[in-house]
Amino acid sequence: MTDPDDIRSWQRLSPQITTSGRITLDDVGRLEALGVRHVINLALAEHPEALPDADAVMDANSLGYTHIPVPFAAPSEAHFQAFCAAMAAAPRPIHVHCIMNWRVSAFFYRYHRDVLGMDEAAARALMAQQWEPETNPNPDAPAWAQFIA
Repeated sequence: MTDPDDIRSWQRLSPQITTSGRITLDDVGRLEALGVRHVINLALAEHPEALPDADAVMDANSLGYTHIPVPFAAPSEAHFQAFCAAMAAAPRPIHVHCIMNWRVSAFFYRYHRDVLGMDEAAARALMAQQWEPETNPNPDAPAWAQFIA
């Protein structure tokens, strides 16, 4: 199966890691068909576009699931440390999502740069495929610019 081009903000970071914005019930089976074994969700469960009962849906599809609810206006170091722990523990292939792939791209920017030692420019280029917190007009973008600094 090829990577879907209709899942919001889909991005393949490596053969073992994919990311996206929100996923729907139909997308869960597609992730499983791609070989995904674990899903990490950084969105809030209360978001209107969040997948209802995501943990039960993942379990019903034999996918591991980690939920790290990151308030868009307040990403923290504790959230990042929970993300790093989940990345270390989760079986591969793994899919990480939020609603727009903004949270995820910022988390992976830091993960690539600070944990994996990726060149800063290369890590930033991957993030910039989804968004650039410093130039985004969203009123919460300054919190993200600080988070990635």
